Amino acid sequence: MLRRAALLGVVAGLRSQLPFALLALAARRGKFAADARLPLGLLRSRGVLAVCGLAALGEQIGDKLPIVPSRLALAPFGGRLLIGSLAGAAICGDAGQPAVAGALLGLAGAGAGAVAGYGARTLLGRATGIADPLLGVAEDCVAVALGLKAIAGIAGIEERRAAATPAR
Repeated sequence: MLRRAALLGVVAGLRSQLPFALLALAARRGKFAADARLPLGLLRSRGVLAVCGLAALGEQIGDKLPIVPSRLALAPFGGRLLIGSLAGAAICGDAGQPAVAGALLGLAGAGAGAVAGYGARTLLGRATGIADPLLGVAEDCVAVALGLKAIAGIAGIEERRAAATPAR
């Protein structure tokens, strides 16, 4: 689960609104936060899934606009670090692993993802002449693929209970 926390952090560094949209999707499918109380339990609701999904979609659209500040500017970077750490803590805590470790890995992943994403997009744009919005779409695809990998295989409550029950 610690790898998933770090990977969700990387996703937050690329697209800050995506980790909680994906966690809400997993929660709606019964694979995450199945028995969690508030506030994490809110991720199971359709409304939260809709809000998180729209926020992620809005970010993907807004990312292509020239008026959006750099992800490395203080406020956007700090937001990515915060979301990465919260997502890492959430996924580890829900799995019964240390939330602090998940938070630290999510934080580190978010920082790495933000810097690497910015660097790769800038370098590829200069080297190839491909328009930045097109590189942004490619980055969207990478972020979604990494995010889906991070939530794939999260054991649902039934699987966790079955794994905790000794075989007879």
